Amino acid sequence: MELRKIVLIQPGREGKIFGKAPAAPYTLMRLASLVPDDIEVEIWHHDWEPLEPKLRTLGKHDLVGMTAKTLEIEQVQRFTQIAHEAGVQAVVIGGNHVTLMPEDVTPWADVIVTGEAYRTWPKIIEDFQNDALKSHYNDTEWADLTGVAPLSDRVIAQVDERRRYWTPMMEITRGCPRNCSFCTAIRVSGQKMRFRPVEEIVEEIERRKIDRFFLTDDNFGLAFIIDPEYTEKLFLALEKLPLRGWTTQSEMAVYKYPELLKLAKRAHLDKLFIGFESVNPDNWRELGGKSKGLTKQYAESIKAIQKTGIGVVGLFVFGFDNDTPKVMWETWEFGKNVGLDSMSTTVLTPYPGTPFREQLIKEDRLMPDKSWQYYDTAHVTYYPKLMTVEEFEREYDKVCRAIYSPIRIAQRGLRALARHPLQRMPAKAFGSFSTDYGYRRTFAWRHAFS
Repeated sequence: MELRKIVLIQPGREGKIFGKAPAAPYTLMRLASLVPDDIEVEIWHHDWEPLEPKLRTLGKHDLVGMTAKTLEIEQVQRFTQIAHEAGVQAVVIGGNHVTLMPEDVTPWADVIVTGEAYRTWPKIIEDFQNDALKSHYNDTEWADLTGVAPLSDRVIAQVDERRRYWTPMMEITRGCPRNCSFCTAIRVSGQKMRFRPVEEIVEEIERRKIDRFFLTDDNFGLAFIIDPEYTEKLFLALEKLPLRGWTTQSEMAVYKYPELLKLAKRAHLDKLFIGFESVNPDNWRELGGKSKGLTKQYAESIKAIQKTGIGVVGLFVFGFDNDTPKVMWETWEFGKNVGLDSMSTTVLTPYPGTPFREQLIKEDRLMPDKSWQYYDTAHVTYYPKLMTVEEFEREYDKVCRAIYSPIRIAQRGLRALARHPLQRMPAKAFGSFSTDYGYRRTFAWRHAFS
C-alpha cells in the first residue's frame, strides 16, 4: 500500500505546565528515527496539544503507531476509534500495557506489538507497504543495546525538546534482575540488565544539545553492582560534558560504593530516586530483595549518599498486605526525620502481569468498578487486607496533604538547594523544587475524577 506518512502518538493527561509539556516522548523519538529518510514521520504528543482534531485529518495511506502505559490505554482506544473513523486502516499499538496484557488490546487494535519494538518496527513499515501486515509482532529476546535506534537529526529538530518539554529523557541501561511482586520491569524489559555503549550515550547527549535529563532506566543503581567498571567509565565520560545535572532511579545498595558515588557527583548526578518501598519489615517478601523495610539501614544509606553531595528522593508504596494506616504515618515521620530531599508516596497498584495482581485475582480482591485510568498509583483499585478501602483512602489523603503541603515542599527544596555552592544555586533551583511539585500533581489526580 502507498504510505503517505507515519504518525507516532504519545498519550498524556497532564497537559502543559507553565508553557511546556512535562516529559519528552523519548521512546517515540527513537522509533521515529528508525523510519527511512524518504518517508515522512511525525510525533504527536497529547500533553503538548489536543490530538482529536489532528487525528481526523488522517486517512488510509497513513500508518499510525501509539504507545501506552496501563493508565493511558483507554485514551489510546479512543484515539484509535477516531483514527478509524477518519479512514485509517492500520493503527499499531505498543507499550507496557500491550506487552503485559495483549488480550485486552487485540479486539480493537489493528496490530499489536509486544516486547521491544526496535527490531519489529522496521518490519511493520515494510509489511504495511507490501500489504502484508500481521496482527501481532513480538520481540522479547531483549537484544544487546549497542547501536539500537540512535536518534536522527530530523527527529531531534522536530521534537525541539528544549523549547517544548521540561524534562528530556535518556536511557543508559535496560532490564532489572530484581523481581518485586508489584513491579512490571522484568516483564517489559527483561530480567537481565543490558548496557548502552558509553560512546553512544555521549554522542547522543551532544547531538541533542541537552544539559540535563532523567534516566528512564528501571534501576540504574544496579550498574554499580553488576558492572562497576562500566559505571566508572560512564561517569568519567559524563564528567567532561557541560551538564547542569541528571537524575535516575536506583536501589539503596549504591551507598556501599562511595568511590563510585563521588565519581557520580563529579559526573553531574544531582539526585537518586531510591525505591525503599516500605518501612514495614513484614513486607520484605514482596520487595524483590532490594529492600527489607529496615529503617536503620535506610537512614544509613541516605546519610552516606547525601554526604557525597547527591540528593536522595525516597520512593515508598502503601498498601501491602501487612500495611495499616499506622505504616503510612510511620513512613512520613521517617522521611521527615531522616532529611530526605523529596518523597514519593504512592498506592500499590496491581498492574497486569505481576504476581501481586495474580494473587488478588485468586483471592477475589480486585475492585470490579475500576477502569484502567485508575491504575495511576494514586487510586485504590483492590481490597486491602488489614484496612478497609475507606480507611486506606482517608489516611492516604491525610498523609499526602502533610507531605506535599507548600511549607514542607519549601523546606525540602531549600535543604536540597543548600547542598550546592552559591554560584550553582540558580542552575539548581528548578530541580530542587520540581520533584515534589510533580508528586503533588500526581496526588492531585486522586480527586480529578470519581
